[in-house]
Amino acid sequence: MRRTLGKLSLVLGATVVLAVPQVSWAQLSSSQLEAWLNTPAASSHVGNITGDAKAAAMPYRRYCVGCHGVLGDGNGENAVWLDPKPRDFQLAVFKCRSTPTGTLPTDEDLYNTIARGMDRSNMPQWSTFTKDERANLVAWIKHFSPRWQTEKAGAPITITPEPEVTPERIKAGREVFARVQCWKCHGVQGMANGPSAATLTDDLGRPIQAFNFTDGTRPKCGDTDQDIYRIFMTGLDGTPMPSFADNIKPDEAWDLVFYLRTFMAQKSKEKEMAKQLGLKPVDPNAPAGQQ
Repeated sequence: MRRTLGKLSLVLGATVVLAVPQVSWAQLSSSQLEAWLNTPAASSHVGNITGDAKAAAMPYRRYCVGCHGVLGDGNGENAVWLDPKPRDFQLAVFKCRSTPTGTLPTDEDLYNTIARGMDRSNMPQWSTFTKDERANLVAWIKHFSPRWQTEKAGAPITITPEPEVTPERIKAGREVFARVQCWKCHGVQGMANGPSAATLTDDLGRPIQAFNFTDGTRPKCGDTDQDIYRIFMTGLDGTPMPSFADNIKPDEAWDLVFYLRTFMAQKSKEKEMAKQLGLKPVDPNAPAGQQ
């Protein structure tokens, strides 16, 4: 469903209307954003650190406004040159979360994203910020969207203990990869060349690429086994990557993690086991359960 979001420019004072999915709030003005700076939502809590949005005003202007814009709408002066486009904080739709699909991320999720950066984008690792500065920026990000005024962050999903990797689990992961049709986007060898890859768009209709597991880059939301598990159990909101929490069990999710490791360029015990097994790519035409 598409509804309209009005965004008022601080510089020109002109209203710009942008069609976006699942948005229902009224026009946002500079005065409204300023008012939200004085609400409890314009704060963050990461461990024993409390972030203050107002304290992030200057760091945001110095380091972030060129891409994310004065209004946090992703329309900074550099945005026209960037692909993928900067995050629109007004929508409060985030890829990297520990929370269920469709819910707001935790403060720690945003805090970690600032530090980690986003591979294959212009979002760098902001290792120059102190922990307090990062927490302040999280609070500043939250003041841009009315969602933070009425919604709480989702409860982080439970990641079950990682089992020992075995050849049987890798083979089981191959079955999961075939069953939930990961190959349609990522390709049968994880090279992002599946039959649907060229047609993918994000929720705003912009072209988007499936992740290539073989090219040596890391997943955008982290590269540990737990990170990869979390990605397909929460989904990457705003993208075609859905949550599979309702389709695969926790044990199957770990099997899939192990199978995906066999695609990656880095050396791993999973790759060695797959080589010893003589594991072949999935066959899209094979009957269910007969890979």
